[in-house]
Amino acid sequence: MRTFRTLFISDIHLGTRGCQAELLLDFLGHHQAETIYLVGDIIDGWRLRKKRYWPASHQAVMNLLLERGHHGTTIVYLPGNHDEFLRKSCRVRFGCVEFADDIEHVTADGRRYLVIHGDQYDVVIQKAKWLAYLGDRFYVTALAMNTWLNIARRKLGLNYWSLGAFAKRHVKQFVNIIGQFENTVASDIRQRKLDGVICGHIHHATSRDMNGLHYLNTGDWVESCTAIGERFDGTMEIVRWSGAEQTTPRADHDREPVIAA
Repeated sequence: MRTFRTLFISDIHLGTRGCQAELLLDFLGHHQAETIYLVGDIIDGWRLRKKRYWPASHQAVMNLLLERGHHGTTIVYLPGNHDEFLRKSCRVRFGCVEFADDIEHVTADGRRYLVIHGDQYDVVIQKAKWLAYLGDRFYVTALAMNTWLNIARRKLGLNYWSLGAFAKRHVKQFVNIIGQFENTVASDIRQRKLDGVICGHIHHATSRDMNGLHYLNTGDWVESCTAIGERFDGTMEIVRWSGAEQTTPRADHDREPVIAA
């Protein structure tokens, strides 16, 4: 069991077949934190409006998070575009869960970060939401292909592998879109005179310096299965999780240390 000062988790997409709920449960079973930020798209309202899909593992994730809250963990929920129906609850508390549209987090070493889902910086979401819905349909199709691919990999004794995450690292169009998003976010954080930002939305975990600003993206629990952890000295790291049996750290070139488990 590893204990962090803070964990940042986003883009779980409960209610979809692509959600890696079992891996998230495994991750939470091996990680504790004083505070957990749920950085948007935890529940996928877009999918649930069209077809109800809510297996026992998805309810187990909700139950475990609420159990942590009842036992003293601070739970802060910052809704995203897929769970925007919860934005009506912003700045209030329901039971052990606090809701906010965005929030400022101060690390143990005094740095100030904006915590926000990130769709607020997405031009497509803000200006052409119909196009975002269309893109979501294509994304679901790609995830279905990824599911069959990983069924075959499991039969061969191989670990989960994400086609989407591979594309985001190597396909020029994806790289450019991610770069534009990161630059837009960094510009706003600079105007706010903060030290950095922790967001989700684009399903691409990263931790890097952007001209003196620390940009962190939590990734997701559909493709990459990643979270951001704050240690008790204020150091931030990406935690990549592929199962408890995977205990050897992998090398990574992100700004902060990366622990792969």
